[in-house]
Amino acid sequence: MQGYVSLQDGQQFAGEASKEWEHPIEGEIVFFTGMTGYQEVITDPSYRGQIVVFTYPLIGNYGVNEDDSESVKPQVSGVIMLHCAEFPSHYKSTLSLKEYLNKYNVPYLTGVDTREVTKAIRQNGTSQAVIANQPVDCSDTEMVGQMFQASGDEVETHGSGSPHIALIDFGLKQSILSVLLKKGARVTVVPFTKLKAMKDIHPDGIVLSNGPGNPKDAEHFLKEIKHLIDSSPTLGICLGHQIIALAYGGNTLKLSFGHRGANHPVKDVDTGRVFLTSQNHNYVVDEGSLVLTDLQKRFYNVNDQSVEGLAHKDKPILSAQFHPEANPGPEDAEWLFDDFFSLISVKKGVKAYA
Repeated sequence: MQGYVSLQDGQQFAGEASKEWEHPIEGEIVFFTGMTGYQEVITDPSYRGQIVVFTYPLIGNYGVNEDDSESVKPQVSGVIMLHCAEFPSHYKSTLSLKEYLNKYNVPYLTGVDTREVTKAIRQNGTSQAVIANQPVDCSDTEMVGQMFQASGDEVETHGSGSPHIALIDFGLKQSILSVLLKKGARVTVVPFTKLKAMKDIHPDGIVLSNGPGNPKDAEHFLKEIKHLIDSSPTLGICLGHQIIALAYGGNTLKLSFGHRGANHPVKDVDTGRVFLTSQNHNYVVDEGSLVLTDLQKRFYNVNDQSVEGLAHKDKPILSAQFHPEANPGPEDAEWLFDDFFSLISVKKGVKAYA
């Protein structure tokens, strides 16, 4: 059965549809360049509402397992592939990728020239697109408020160790929680819409999670977030990094086609070290907007010089645009969690809301 992905600029690409869809499926179309990690991408809340084009020609060859999902179900609106393996081979595999997508009714196209689609996105920028059984016109309506859909509903505590970390959830990847627990912390996950619960938590440190969409959607929460991180060691990851910048008076901008992949080189201003990172974002911090803030650039992208992380001039606050927990991707940057724990150790005995 034939299907089509139609871009906002009128370009259309044909492929094999997973089924006949009653209604067209619309979302922001983006591309991911990694050779592996499709399960993590599809279940990552940062991809909420997006149609993901996988540039690597063979997807699904190791199937889907019970351990690598970043949330309990797929978050993407749709998937575009050149080829999806029918018979995966891996000892942990429990479903093929097609079976997994069909189980959750996620539409997908195969047989699409994904490199051509990617070139179209790079040339004209990220835009809305539609998957349908026939070519259709795509609206220019941009999705808003995805973080409200991706964040959890309840305050939950995991683990019993030390230190005690408050993990503010904007659309949390499971891997961030897993790394904090692996390092021995007790972690209380707090939806960003329930920040008042922080008054009863008394954390030793705060982590602002990743999440989907425009960081400025959190505008009404910035004053409260700044109050929280002013008084506690803090690490911001991806969207959390952008929100820290906004909270201290910086600005964010939308990239033409974003950074999504597992091989983005980043340089540490402090050490001069370059390392590879996993990334997934449309927005970046505007470096020029930092001039009148108390934040300074700590990391930058070697390819386009964009800001990849911040440090507060006086307070124990760090942030990273990349994903130090990786999954998928290299683990070169996991040391950033250790630096964050070191900030907590320095302030040992001094907790927020004491």
